[in-house]
Parts: sequence; structure tokens; C-alpha cells
Amino acid sequence: MILYPKAYFQSVKEITISFLKENKIKALILDVDNTILDFDKNIPEGVKEWCEDLKKQGIKMCILSNTNQKEKVKMVAEKLELPYFYFATKPLKRGFKKAIKELNEKKENIAAVGDQIFTDVIGANHAKLYSILVKPIGQKDIFITRIKRPLENYVIRKYEKKIKKQTEEKRK
Repeated sequence: MILYPKAYFQSVKEITISFLKENKIKALILDVDNTILDFDKNIPEGVKEWCEDLKKQGIKMCILSNTNQKEKVKMVAEKLELPYFYFATKPLKRGFKKAIKELNEKKENIAAVGDQIFTDVIGANHAKLYSILVKPIGQKDIFITRIKRPLENYVIRKYEKKIKKQTEEKRK
């Protein structure tokens, strides 16, 4: 289903090199707001180190954000030493195509990571990328996102039930 991610984690820091290798992921497209940057424009502890560790393991990364605030995205990109694209218009393919070109990897080897179903997950699935949903860093969101969160939370609950059922069936 286009609404469901391929994987779901509490935080980007839970995305390990072993998980990426198991799924043949060689590159990551990272969302900014509430994925690697909180509402108050802070990068959570450990995210920079996580990013550096994956880069040392050969994982390519770039930032793809829907925000039109170039300076905010640029600040994060500079701190993490990553290329970036802002005003991406996710879930449309336009921004994803730019990121894919920048990463220079096959689509099947790229995962897109974000905290929103209606932008990050749908966009990644539509672009034929491996979609990874993470829980939002914080509770604060911009107005439009606050409106969408209850519906996204409903979809996440349905997704979690589906995964739980699949897991139980495998155990039988």
C-alpha cells in the first residue's frame, strides 16, 4: 500500500548499517523537520555521529526538505556535511528525482527517511524508493502538519496491526 512504509523506526539513529546492508540500501535521502531537526532548530544528540558513522561505512546521503527556508536546510546540511535540496514539493517526484541524481545510485538501493506519511512515505513509494518512516522528534509541528497528524496516526496504527499480524503468522 502506498501509505505504508517499508520500515518504521523510533528515530533515524535506529537505522543501522546492518539493516541497510540487509536491504541493499547504499544511499539515504533524509527529511529535515522533525526527522533530523527539531522544531526549535536543534539537531538531537547522536544524529551527527550516526550520520558520520554511516558515511564511513560508504552510505551516501543527501537532504530533501519541503521547507522553503533555505538557510535552515543549509545550516543542517553544513553541520552534517551533506548536499541538500529544499522546497522539494514532496510527495511529488520532482525533489526525489534531484536527490536520486545527486546520489548516483539505482532507485532500488536508495531509501527515503522521514516523519510524515503524506509527504515522505507516499513520495518515496511513488518514486519507487525504499520508504522508512521515523517517529517525529518532538510534538511541535507547523500548522499544516498538525492538521495531518491525527490521520497519519490512524494510518500508523493500521500499519502496526498489519505488521504484528504478519509477525504472529510467521511464528506459527
